[in-house]
Amino acid sequence: MTTLPRTPSAAVPARPAGRTRSRTRRGHAERRPRILVTVTALFFALLYLPIAVVALFSFNSKKSLTVFGGFSLRWYRAFVHDDVLISSLSTSLRISLVAMAGSVVLGVALALGLVRCRTRLGSLAGLIMLVPLITPEIVTGVASMLLFKGLGIALSTSTVMLAEITFSISYVTVILRSRVAALNPEVEEAAMDLGATRWQAVRLVTLPALLPAVLASSVLIFALVFDDFVLAYFTTGVDPQPLSVRIYSAIRFGVQPTINAVGTLMLAGSIVLIALALFIPRLFGRRGGLDILSGE
Repeated sequence: MTTLPRTPSAAVPARPAGRTRSRTRRGHAERRPRILVTVTALFFALLYLPIAVVALFSFNSKKSLTVFGGFSLRWYRAFVHDDVLISSLSTSLRISLVAMAGSVVLGVALALGLVRCRTRLGSLAGLIMLVPLITPEIVTGVASMLLFKGLGIALSTSTVMLAEITFSISYVTVILRSRVAALNPEVEEAAMDLGATRWQAVRLVTLPALLPAVLASSVLIFALVFDDFVLAYFTTGVDPQPLSVRIYSAIRFGVQPTINAVGTLMLAGSIVLIALALFIPRLFGRRGGLDILSGE
């Protein structure tokens, strides 16, 4: 009887230790620490829960600010029939439109000048342009008020417009500056070689290329100015007052449910405007999103 030789069993290849460690490290990295998730949830709860309460009680059928009696549009109808608040709303809209137009025109010109100017003076002007962005708004408001008082200009809606335009120019310039730098200057030179003047080249070539960023910055400035309180408070007159200042004056004597409705409408309008500002470039086939705010 012959005995067949045993076939050696196939050796199972050992798993490399380095690969096992890398997978283990990757698994630990993908796990989110519970403490960070908890802190993030608490942060957003503290940030947005009061806003949610204001929005909820704006639909309250009762006058109470603590007891919810059911959904109703009572306070929105009261806001529509309040002549004082409607006048303040009209004032805020007028201030926002004028500030948007003035700051966009000056911001576009400043962005073009800062990009095309290659001297040290241009670099210094670029640094000075960033000062309003880092200066506390209350300092800007007090300085604007003292300037108008020193020049003998009475505080009114016009002073609010001037202050808002001055404060908003930096935002427009930051948004447009990198857009201008990304443009090919040879396109303008080609237009001038074909007989266009410098102004015609800018008007027919450069500005259409900047249109998405200009529209996005316009909507963003409108939303910022409409919601602004600090600068408007220090530069406004007695009457008519912007809506934000009127709300502050009203809540000093007690919060009325109508204020909840006004605040909810302002919040909804601001969200729509900012979302529109972020997605306008997509309508033109450009990148959209948070890169608009950084000017990338």
